[in-house]
Amino acid sequence: MTTAGAPLDGRSLLERMIDRLTMQRDALGWAEGAVSGQEGMVLEIGLGKGRTFDHLRRLFPPWDILVFDMWVRVPPELTPEEDRLFVGDFQQTLPAAAGRFGRCARLAHADFGSTDGGHDARQAAWLAPLIGAMMRPGGIVLSDRPLDQPGWTAVDLPVRGRWTYHAWRVDG
Repeated sequence: MTTAGAPLDGRSLLERMIDRLTMQRDALGWAEGAVSGQEGMVLEIGLGKGRTFDHLRRLFPPWDILVFDMWVRVPPELTPEEDRLFVGDFQQTLPAAAGRFGRCARLAHADFGSTDGGHDARQAAWLAPLIGAMMRPGGIVLSDRPLDQPGWTAVDLPVRGRWTYHAWRVDG
């Protein structure tokens, strides 16, 4: 017998959240090493509650991180500097940032998943090229959802967990 609303895999929402955040942290730690020594910025696609941005600014200098989201819902200490924060629809803010910074990113982290797989797939289809327009050759793209972009090669993450995370290297 299953309880209404219980996750299909039998794990509690707390267990799933721990798995997701652990995998995200481990994937970002791997990516830090994978882009070490490369020039370029970091893209955080989705500020959310600021947890990942806070972690990224411990891994990279804060002024190297460009942050994108529809709105800002974080306390002041987790709010990026105004010239590094792009608020609004990704379909407008990413091209605007690309026009300003060009192919600037050595790492992009896109955490945009929802409980609606169809919505996520449609968003991934238009989001990947927008991210791609800002990526430097050799850069790494991490995401909680599959992205398909010509010129990106899938990378098997050396970190494992119970939550799926995706990585690609941007071809030269």
